[in-house]
Amino acid sequence: MSAAETVPSTRERIVEAADTLFYQRGFEKTSFADIADAVSLSRGNFYYHFRTKDDILAAVIALRSDRTQSMLASWTQDAATPVDRLRCFAEMLVRNRHDIQRYGCPVGTLCAELAKLDHPAQGDAGMIFGQFRDWLRTQFNELGLAQHADALAMHLLARSQGIAALANAFHDEAFIQREVDLITAWLATLVPPAGPAQRPRRKTAS
Repeated sequence: MSAAETVPSTRERIVEAADTLFYQRGFEKTSFADIADAVSLSRGNFYYHFRTKDDILAAVIALRSDRTQSMLASWTQDAATPVDRLRCFAEMLVRNRHDIQRYGCPVGTLCAELAKLDHPAQGDAGMIFGQFRDWLRTQFNELGLAQHADALAMHLLARSQGIAALANAFHDEAFIQREVDLITAWLATLVPPAGPAQRPRRKTAS
């Protein structure tokens, strides 16, 4: 890979900066000037890449969606069993605990803000939850729980959002770990029991 391929383009830098600012400050409270300052761009150069803040929002949602898909694909590839993959999902709360305590869940907070604004992009932002839902449902399906797979996926997704919201409200890191431990224990109960060990065959007399 050449050096040019590893250096983010100006457009990519704008989207990365906007992604961070939308998460930390909120979409409505982030201005064009805030994003331009973050990437050290003049207003004219900025407008060359994006004409409106809604254009930037669409790019941020696309970036988050791509990152979500890559993350789910890596869990699928790296974790050996459906339960291991579901643990990866739960442990995401622990890995991101510092940001969650301070800013909440990036998907949940954006969806909530866009819903309050009745913004046309709220459905697009919500599709990231759809990506998680589909992936979780697949894991529960592979556990042999097809009849309840979607309900279980929604339960785990809702539980993770509740943990993120309360961790953000109370700034309680220990709470996140306790709740993830409880989810892990619950997932262990979903593992199908191993079949009875086969008895060795008796040798018959010749």
